Amino acid sequence: MWVPPEVADPVCRHAPTRKSISFFGAVRLSDGKLVMSRPNGMFDAGTCWDFYRKLARHRRPGRKMVGIIDNARYHHAKLHAAWRRKVAGRFCLHFLPPYSPELNPIERVWKLTRRRCLHNRYFATLEEVSTAVAPVFKTWSRPNATLRRLCGIL
Repeated sequence: MWVPPEVADPVCRHAPTRKSISFFGAVRLSDGKLVMSRPNGMFDAGTCWDFYRKLARHRRPGRKMVGIIDNARYHHAKLHAAWRRKVAGRFCLHFLPPYSPELNPIERVWKLTRRRCLHNRYFATLEEVSTAVAPVFKTWSRPNATLRRLCGIL
């Protein structure tokens, strides 16, 4: 839903009036449960670490959680490197090759969210956008077949 400034094409900058909302998200591939959060402010190492800790709390007992993520700077920041090493036995990250968003299952979720909730609609405020996606995110926060099929690895 959001392109971090360090990845955005400098030639294709958005108009200063174009606004967006941002979410961190992850899908448990075994049952399609979505875990997401809306950071306060921009994506950065601190908000990313907050999400990692939230995500780690959703780990099933006795199971290792593996995150598949892109190479945004804040995903492997020094700020949370010690924490990642500490929890490596139960929570680890696998980084995708650069420029391969099609391999990241969460990108399919953001695309479906836009299609179901945002396409061909006018929103006067960002809060209206947030309100429009909230019911879908709430439904998907429980195990569901839609995201399990959408994000499943063949």
